[in-house]
Amino acid sequence: MALPACAAPALRPPLQPERGAPARTTCPRRHSRVEAELAASRPGSVAASVRAGPPRGVSRGFNSQPLLDEPLKASSSLAGAARAPLFALLPRGRRRRMHDLRRRWDLGSLCRALLTRGLAALGHSLKHVLGAIFSKIFGPLASVGNMDEKSNKLLLALVMLFLFAVIVLQYVCPGTECQLLRLQAFSSPMPDPYRSEDESSARFVPRYNFSRGDLLRKVDFDIKGDDLIVFLHIQKTGGTTFGRHLVRNIQLEQPCECRVGQKKCTCHRPGKRETWLFSRFSTGWSCGLHADWTELTSCVPAVVDGKRNARLRPSRNFHYITILRDPVSRYLSEWRHVQRGATWKASLHVCDGRPPTSEELPSCYTGDDWSGCPLKEFMDCPYNLANNRQVRMLSDLTLVGCYNLSVMPEKQRNKVLLESAKTNLKHMAFFGLTEFQRKTQYLFEKTFNMNFISPFTQYNTTRASSVEINEEIQKRIEGLNFLDMELYSYAKDLFLQRYQFMRQKEHQEARRKRQEQRKFLKGKLLQTHFQSQSQGQSQNLSQNQSQNPNLNANQNVTQNLIQNLTQTSSQNSSQKENRESQRQNPGQEQSDSNPSNGTNDYIGSVEKWR
Repeated sequence: MALPACAAPALRPPLQPERGAPARTTCPRRHSRVEAELAASRPGSVAASVRAGPPRGVSRGFNSQPLLDEPLKASSSLAGAARAPLFALLPRGRRRRMHDLRRRWDLGSLCRALLTRGLAALGHSLKHVLGAIFSKIFGPLASVGNMDEKSNKLLLALVMLFLFAVIVLQYVCPGTECQLLRLQAFSSPMPDPYRSEDESSARFVPRYNFSRGDLLRKVDFDIKGDDLIVFLHIQKTGGTTFGRHLVRNIQLEQPCECRVGQKKCTCHRPGKRETWLFSRFSTGWSCGLHADWTELTSCVPAVVDGKRNARLRPSRNFHYITILRDPVSRYLSEWRHVQRGATWKASLHVCDGRPPTSEELPSCYTGDDWSGCPLKEFMDCPYNLANNRQVRMLSDLTLVGCYNLSVMPEKQRNKVLLESAKTNLKHMAFFGLTEFQRKTQYLFEKTFNMNFISPFTQYNTTRASSVEINEEIQKRIEGLNFLDMELYSYAKDLFLQRYQFMRQKEHQEARRKRQEQRKFLKGKLLQTHFQSQSQGQSQNLSQNQSQNPNLNANQNVTQNLIQNLTQTSSQNSSQKENRESQRQNPGQEQSDSNPSNGTNDYIGSVEKWR
């Protein structure tokens, strides 16, 4: 290191001052710095050990330079002298950890540098490859158009931006069913909350042919009257959640009273001490635990009106509702529930006035419950009521001799049960599907003219979905529940057709109301226009009446003729509109085709007159 000129004599042997000469001081400002450097150059000193750098085996860093080449400051010697004794006094383990930290930092710097250089090399090679590709593709264009270097760079930037956008789109929205790529996202300002609950299109190809009466479900339910809603709760179909919606999440004039810690709620009609809902959370299991169709149809009238005299019983309408679920998911969910200890021993299974005997309905287990049973054992039991449970609970068991399997052959028995379940399901006031929660809410609201407070939530993750089964086990479960599989396919088709029919009817009614509103506004405008004209004409006639009395009489006759013509034309136009509306909507009510106000007659007469 180069030292200043004034400090060079200090490195030579000290000269004795001349006798009698005064003491000589050179560079007093840098005297301390030179002394510190001389002390550091002596071997064995603490400063020399500090300046020498890290111990052997410890690197100085990727971009570090020797400490002797760094410029020295005035206070560096003092700081080094102050730090060196402290570092020497540290324990050996502490010093070793400090050296390890420094080594790790150097390795991280090396990795970052290698990564940076690698990315730079990759980008350089990618640039050359893309340049070669674009030279092959756009070479003729560049030669013809005399494209310069700036245009090539701009084209390359646009292509790179497009590739980046494609990568980001695939990361944010994988798959082909992306909502961002659908044209309806641009055509409709508000998304349809009932669309694609199961990642399928709202429109589908129907498999069954249903009549208009089967699709149109609109019950004239008066909560203040005597009608009753009866909820048939099938195990593991989401009925508990739907039952809670009925007593806690529905807009009523007199809401149900639900107390904390109690499952049952009091659901009385407005101004009466009588319930309007027969379900688990309103009346309890009054007809037995998870009573089926056969039990409810014979038990509910007796429970509701059992204490009254037969003459005083009102003529009620019992509106049955239920919820269905995919048979494989329901079967696995019931197995998991039984595996946790559920038995449903309290179920009565009353049919034709008596419960089944132990020979007619044997048990699949010998202990108190069937907890911990494996899936194979659950499927191997031939008397398991989980097999085809939905068909059994929705059919009329009295048609096949209840639980006595010796009444008819098995094939005939299965056919009768399936047809009975389909018929009862089709004539129910309402049924929903667990896989379509929002559509279930929509159809219930349109059927009973009752609205829920908060929307239903679609849960895609359940206990059944967490069970991993192979294809062989799934096929066996489908074989054990082949009646439920066919019933669910029938119910899903009917459910989606009803939903589509109700949505189309709703759109038609909204369109008709908009047309009537436009016609009404147009009639108002024409009425005000004619009134203003008639007022001006009356003023002119009043002025000319004194001059020409005969002209006034002729005008009165003309006005009477015009009024007669307009009345006859309005009657003809109204009759024609009624015939057209009846031809288009034969099942529509008369009130829909003939509005209460005379707007259409007025407009038709005005148009005919014009």
